Amino acid sequence: MGLNGLVPAGVVTGDNLMKLMDYCKNNGHALPAFNCTSTSTINAVLQAARDINSPVIIQFSNGGAAFLAGKGIKNTGEKAAVLGAIAGAQHVRLMAKHYGVPVVLHSDHCAKKLLPWFDGMLEANEEYFKANGEPLFSSHMLDLSEEFDEENIATCAKYFQRMAAVKLWLEMEIGITGGEEDGVDNSGVKAESLYTTPQQVYKVHQALSPISPMFSIAAAFGNVHGVYKAGNVVLSPHLLKGHQQFAKEQLKCTEEKPLYLVMHGGSGSSATEIGEAVSNGVIKMNIDTDTQWAYWDGLRGFYKKNEGYLQAQIGNPDGADKPNKKFYDPRVWIRAAEEAMIKRAHESFKSLNGANVCGDDWPKST
Repeated sequence: MGLNGLVPAGVVTGDNLMKLMDYCKNNGHALPAFNCTSTSTINAVLQAARDINSPVIIQFSNGGAAFLAGKGIKNTGEKAAVLGAIAGAQHVRLMAKHYGVPVVLHSDHCAKKLLPWFDGMLEANEEYFKANGEPLFSSHMLDLSEEFDEENIATCAKYFQRMAAVKLWLEMEIGITGGEEDGVDNSGVKAESLYTTPQQVYKVHQALSPISPMFSIAAAFGNVHGVYKAGNVVLSPHLLKGHQQFAKEQLKCTEEKPLYLVMHGGSGSSATEIGEAVSNGVIKMNIDTDTQWAYWDGLRGFYKKNEGYLQAQIGNPDGADKPNKKFYDPRVWIRAAEEAMIKRAHESFKSLNGANVCGDDWPKST
């Protein structure tokens, strides 16, 4: 088993992306989707994937994309977010093939107020498709879960028509992920809103499947962004099995898991909960909070270990005239942050049954 001969290294799109998602769903793997905000975090994720010999999803949130463009560019009309997402995508495209693993290039939550960002990325995909026969990104997420279901689904279907023309995958959300992330605060929503029904999920499938099979559904099952508790809400991954069974009955198909499902708000979830979600057809789980902490913790650890060498350019425990450049050089402490992030990323791969997915015969890259 493995991906050798099935999909190539580098950014995967279109038919290759479909093959990858089918392989994951049929073999009980899920791909970790890491939010990145810089070339440093991108490179850390690429190395983590290479070292554990597995495909990976690199994604940009709206705020993360704007940050990647640089805080010196105003985000009027989502300009910085569009530019940052494109710049990040171009970096991933250049580097992914050299790290030698399949990479899914994705954008994260896009609420209704952020649709100009989505529009800008879609235009970039269409331009790239004209020149290269494939889109710049692999996939995008529309998160209109705050809207009524009818508007949510109709808007997704409208955009999906345009996306399908350039072989893009759509991830959509129905039901609300609690907590707060990247400026979207759902910490005050009612508990019942954090659980999507099988009927809601199937309505999405009915609307999108005639357009293209390349879509996934983030169905809420008590998920919460961040690391704090959701009050009286309990994570219930067993509900995902019900979504699959209902869809199978309605479609009258033999496939046990006809839906591609996504898990958000996985930070702090137990290995058992994550494993059950994957067994019920989750093919992607978002990771942001935990890798943010790991990146910072790597830097914090470096400072604590070398504190005496980081108080001035000259002068340290070895002597008042000794230089400290090799300690304050950004390449040194940024690398310490990257190494900590890589270590934490490997935990996510393993919890998702996502280690060595490429297989033992996958060509090695160094």
